[in-house]
Amino acid sequence: MATFGKSSFNTAIYATFRPTYPRSLFDFIFQYHERNKGARWNRAVDLGCGTGQATVELTPFKRVIGIDPSSKMIEVAQGTLKKKPVSSGQYEYLQASAESLPFLEDSSVDLVIAAQACHWFDWNKIWPELARVLRKNGSAAFWIYSEFRFTRYPLLTQKINAYGQGIDPLNSIGPYWQQPGRSILDNHLIEVPDGNEVVPGAFSDFERVFFTGDHYPSLPSPRSVIMRKKMTWNDLLSYLNTWSSLHTFRQRNPTDKENPRGDVAVRFWKDLKEGAEREVGRAVEGHDEVDIEWPLAMIMVKRA
Repeated sequence: MATFGKSSFNTAIYATFRPTYPRSLFDFIFQYHERNKGARWNRAVDLGCGTGQATVELTPFKRVIGIDPSSKMIEVAQGTLKKKPVSSGQYEYLQASAESLPFLEDSSVDLVIAAQACHWFDWNKIWPELARVLRKNGSAAFWIYSEFRFTRYPLLTQKINAYGQGIDPLNSIGPYWQQPGRSILDNHLIEVPDGNEVVPGAFSDFERVFFTGDHYPSLPSPRSVIMRKKMTWNDLLSYLNTWSSLHTFRQRNPTDKENPRGDVAVRFWKDLKEGAEREVGRAVEGHDEVDIEWPLAMIMVKRA
């Protein structure tokens, strides 16, 4: 994703304030991986690894490789790794495209994941490369989370949608997302083709799983939301500042910061706080905590 590679993008804020993934998600993936007899735990690969939030959770594997096209992301991931008590040589980060993995041998990978990255992939190239590098009975799991929701303030969902998906170029970041990736994310990966449509007979399984709760009832067989976080309102504002479309908005609207209510992200944040204040009947301070949740969609597949 081009924005994350720009020198002006703040990867430190991204690494600090992006939500992390629950252990239950990785347990779900590992159980899927070992469902077939002969599952191996030698090598795992994280495509579009960013700052390595998901990479370091692949602890059952002897060797784990995080791959990202952005040198800045790789630099942050490597720096974070040095601070963690992990096995020497277990983790490695490489700058590369997810669609081209010439440094991985044929049938050499047991698990491939992509966390909040696969909506940017070229699936006509990804599926053949996965078919090449995955071992027989190897697994892949790709997931995204869509726009956040307030667990206790469902009435604020409309404001969130207007900000993130709206068309007002001065008060919404909707027009500034890179497409078609953002639309694929908003639609919970429904547009991603079955791997066997691209590489016939390569995959023995293809599952779509939706941990979206009642936020998107039209999705097939939605499960309960599992991705949640308690954060302060100030931390929520910092999270909003990690959105790639906001970065683009600010580049194209440099005078927006002169608005007396703050720039577009601050105005949105203030609107949310004011909405919460109306619901609770009292002032909401920046250090007050709020419960946030993210609907999550996943694609899981096995190599035939």
